[in-house]
Parts: sequence; structure tokens; C-alpha cells
Amino acid sequence: MSEVVLDGKSLTIDDIVDVGLGKKKVSLSSEALYKCKKNREFLKKKIEEKNIIYGVNTSFGSMCNKIIHQDSIELLQENLVRSHAAGLGEPIPYPITLSAMLLRLNSLIKGNSGVRVELLELIKNLINNNVAPYIPTHGSVGASGDLVHLSHLALLLIGKGKAYYHGQLMEAEEIYKKLELTPIKLSYKEGLALINGTSVMTALASFAVKIAKQLLAVECLSASFTIEIFNSIVDFLDETLHILKPHKGQIKIAKILRSLIKDSKNIINREDLHEKIWEEANGNDRVFESSIFIQNVYSIRCTPQVLAPVYEAIEMAENVVSIEANSTNDNPIIIHEENKILHGGNFHGQSIGFYMDVLSIALSTLSNLAERRLNTLLDNKLNGELPEFLIKGTPGLDMGFMGAQYLATSTTAENRQLASPVSTNTISSNSSNQDVVSMGTVAARKAYTSACNTKYVITLELLATLQALFFKGIDKLGKGTSSYYNILSKYFVPYECSMIFHDVLTKFLDLIFEKDIIDYKSILMLGE
Repeated sequence: MSEVVLDGKSLTIDDIVDVGLGKKKVSLSSEALYKCKKNREFLKKKIEEKNIIYGVNTSFGSMCNKIIHQDSIELLQENLVRSHAAGLGEPIPYPITLSAMLLRLNSLIKGNSGVRVELLELIKNLINNNVAPYIPTHGSVGASGDLVHLSHLALLLIGKGKAYYHGQLMEAEEIYKKLELTPIKLSYKEGLALINGTSVMTALASFAVKIAKQLLAVECLSASFTIEIFNSIVDFLDETLHILKPHKGQIKIAKILRSLIKDSKNIINREDLHEKIWEEANGNDRVFESSIFIQNVYSIRCTPQVLAPVYEAIEMAENVVSIEANSTNDNPIIIHEENKILHGGNFHGQSIGFYMDVLSIALSTLSNLAERRLNTLLDNKLNGELPEFLIKGTPGLDMGFMGAQYLATSTTAENRQLASPVSTNTISSNSSNQDVVSMGTVAARKAYTSACNTKYVITLELLATLQALFFKGIDKLGKGTSSYYNILSKYFVPYECSMIFHDVLTKFLDLIFEKDIIDYKSILMLGE
């Protein structure tokens, strides 16, 4: 199994997701550990000099003017964790909470949080033994970090509460006994350093971004199949057209689509249409109606324009999440090199909240586009020579994709609701100390839900394109579409009513998004 070396500055979204899924282990950079030791020593010195430091020898939030006696500063940390472990609701999936623990470790190992090395070693050992904290869904306002969510994470470290061991929910004490590990007794600053950060929202955001990239790639493939199924007039992908409106995402998507349909014999050049249209003219009639449509519908023709901001939103979200994942995001910050202890607001989750709201809009847009193209494939008033609902058997007795379409329609409607922003819904709390909050964790959870929803819509659309190609034939497909069709066709059987549709959907959902049989990165690379 490969290993990620944590240094606080080079963790990637792929690493975050892979560790959460148990595909990678972690180790700690020796250089980073040295910095952690130096900052801990510096913090200890400042406490001995009786410096007043927030959350070390003061209480928290609006009670920060309550100074804590030296003999109670460790009890303060445990009280903080126990009192703020106040979440409720269904648990966050354990791969995401394992990633949250990784992210907390990566932030702490930057050295600016002032924690002991033994705390870092314990977190590393738990991660490498596939121990993930039990974290309820609800509780974070995303301002002073994920206080409630990360308190549940901190409970695991002190041997309290429940946790997952290889996916099985158990008492934390029992897990420690199995692994022959010892929970940590929190020292000064450590409870605050553990819970005062953005690690849970960033974990949710990482999974949402990873899925969004997969979705964009699959949607480009489905779009390319549809372009060929409907013998589209190909000038809407002309490179010059997109250079004249040079949004980065638009140019990239058009290039991906051109690459996929290259050398297709299904597409039509506009120059070949003029004579065919005039051949339909009826004598001297001032107006005649051609059977040839001179432009495709928007869900085909405007694909590069519609997916342009989706591409850009995903790219920006990935950048923001990567920065957050490699940041010091608690308070106060210890910098021994400059003889400073800085009190600020790096715990605030506005960046994650804002861009997860943007990502939710992008995912809703993906759903909209996929659902409309699906409808075009199924509606016999729109789908040309294809059978209604792509029925393989006897229309009326067999229903084809009729029932499955409701899945796409209802899920797309839900995603539209999820696209409403939540990062603007600040509510003052903590005696108005936290008077502007990010709702970043709610936004990230919403984006993750939307990403999972969109997988259902796009899986169904991809199946519909494969079913349509069964009727149309595949001998004229382009090089790219033909290559990906050959991969997918190994697992595809044209749907008929003797089959349970749910089983078909779950099979392809797993193949596309878990096993990644089409290698989504290879599709996105076509735009480079």
C-alpha cells in the first residue's frame, strides 16, 4: 500500500479521498516534526512567562476574558471537548471522517498549532489502523471551525465515545484495547487545536470535488455519444467559434468533445446540407419546410457553453480545497521563528462555504443538462428514429426507460433546491462573539449530497446512450467514442423488462464511479 508523507503543505485531494477509503497510509515528515517540537517549546516558554494566550490560560469565545489558573489549564482542554461534542443526526460516512482526521493531522503538523508530537503520532497510528471517528451530521456553523464535529473527533483521541474500526462502529475504549494503544491526556492548547479548524468541511468538500470531476468527465462522454446518435451538425464545436468567446471552460469542453468524436462518420458537415435542403423545395412556393433541422437543440449544441462555468467552478473549488487542506486553520497561531503568537481567524470556513455553494450550482447545472438530453433520447417526438422510451420489446407491454426517467427528473429537482446558497445564511451565535459565520460545513455537506445525486442522473443518461447505440449501431462511431464504447459494452446488456432496472443502475454506478472503468482523468486530459 502506498504512503502519503504529511508535511502540512503537499496533501492533494486524491490523497485525502484515498486515505479515507483505506487505499493509502500516512507517515510524518521529520522536518515538520522538528518544527512542531520547536513551536511547542516556544509556547511552553511563553506560558511560564505568564503571557495571556487565548484558549491556553483563558476560557473560550465570549468568555475569553475569564483567565484560567495554571493548575487548571489541562482540565480546561478536556472540558472544552466534552462540552462541544454536541452533534446530532445521522453519522457522516466513516471514510469522510477518516479523511477529516487526516486533514486535522496535516494542519497540526505544520507546527503552528503548538501541540505535542505524541498527539500527532497517535492520530497517525489511528489512521493507519483504519480507525475513524464517529461524527454526527449536524452541529457546525463553520465559523470557529468545525467545533462540534471536531469535538467528536477529539473524543476518540482521549478514548471516549464511539468510533469505527475497519468500518465497524465500536466503543473507543474497545478499539484501543484491540490495538494496544493508549489514549492521550490532553495538555494545554491541544483540545482547542484539535477542534478549532475546518477539517470536517474540507473532508466533505474533497469528496464532493473528486466526484464532481468524475461527473464532468462522464457527462462529456455521454454528450459525445448523443452528438453521434443524433447525427449532429458539427460546426458548433468548431475551434474558431469558441476562441471568439474564450472562456477557459468552454474551450476545454469543446476540445474534449472534438477529441472524442474525431473521425466519426455519424456527424454532419454543414456544407453538405445546403444542396439537400434545396432539393426539398416545392416549385415556386415562397416558403417551404425542410425535413432537415439546420441546428441541434441547446442541450446538444450549447454543451460547451453550458459546461464552461461547471468546468471552471470545479477547478476553482479544487484549488480552494487544496489550499485549505494545507493550511494552519486554528487560533491562536504559534510562530517561534518570529517570536510571535498571533490571534486571528484562520478557523473561519467562508472560503469552503462559498465555493461549495458554487459547486452545488455547478452540479445542479450538470443534472439539468443530463436530464434534458435523457428526455430527448426517450421522447418519441424528439428522438428521431429511436423507439419511444428506448423500448427493446413491444411498446405498451414493455416500458423501457419510462420508469427510470422519474429517477432523473426527481433527483434533478432536488439538486435545484440544493443549489440555493447557505454561506449567505449567517446567524450570530456565542453571545454575538461569532457574529458572522460561514455555514461552511452545511455548504460542503450540501455539495456532497448534490454530487452523489448527480451520479444517479448521469449514470442513467449514460445507460440511455448505450441503449440508443444498440438501435443505431456503432460502426460509424469516432475513435474516442468507439474506444470508450468498447470498454462499456463489456458490461452492458440492452435493457428489457425481464430485468430489474435498479440492478442495472447499481451495477453501472459502481463500475463508473467506484471502479472508474473509463478512467475519468483520461477524458479530462483531452482538453489539455
